Amino acid sequence: MINVLIVEDDPMVAEFNKQYLKEIEGFFLVGIAHSVKEAIKVLNCNKVNLILLDVYMPEENGLTLIRKIREEKKEVDVILITAASEVDKVQTALRLGIVDYLIKPFTFERFHQALTSYQDKYLYLNQQRKMNQEDLDELLFVKQNEKFADEPLKPLPKGLSRKTLNTVFNAIKRQGKSPFTTEEIAEITDISRVSIRKYLTFLNDIHVIDETLTYGIGRPLYSYMYNESNQAILDEYD
Repeated sequence: MINVLIVEDDPMVAEFNKQYLKEIEGFFLVGIAHSVKEAIKVLNCNKVNLILLDVYMPEENGLTLIRKIREEKKEVDVILITAASEVDKVQTALRLGIVDYLIKPFTFERFHQALTSYQDKYLYLNQQRKMNQEDLDELLFVKQNEKFADEPLKPLPKGLSRKTLNTVFNAIKRQGKSPFTTEEIAEITDISRVSIRKYLTFLNDIHVIDETLTYGIGRPLYSYMYNESNQAILDEYD
């Protein structure tokens, strides 16, 4: 079991990350800290393997926490989950040895990929005493899209038709690289939002679109983007 600490000053975002983490087996949430000071207290009292860390927080920021961890030589890995997209922040984080960097808002698919990739490396490294170059290259340079290569073709869910799927997909393609919502596609196609949601769920499941969770006031908002690189997957449903 991999012990995880979430460090995030926004309670709602912390809760989203907690719920995302619950969806992935093999991880145990040690706690949630809302500041660097709180995080240090948790680290001093608990065994933590991985921190899901925000950069922008009151008083000290997340990069400060990473520096302290490195100075104290704590055996803790870090995945940044943050709105900080400035190149200097990214470079600093990489130099401090982070495992991965997720820019908000992000998809659950990307979160899942970050956690499972880390899990694979963590478990593998804890079972080895020595490594050869081939094993190391495979561990470090696995392409993200390879995780889809061996997935079986998902059947078109009951109640969905190929004709309507084409209509929805054509509306999605017209959005280009712009994000879109269920409501927008429903308006374009004149199909109910309930039905559109079913088709978008299916297209997200087969990775033709990517679902993004946007943090706002009240409940979270979901938007989508067309993933043109995976269009060939949909062609298999002809």
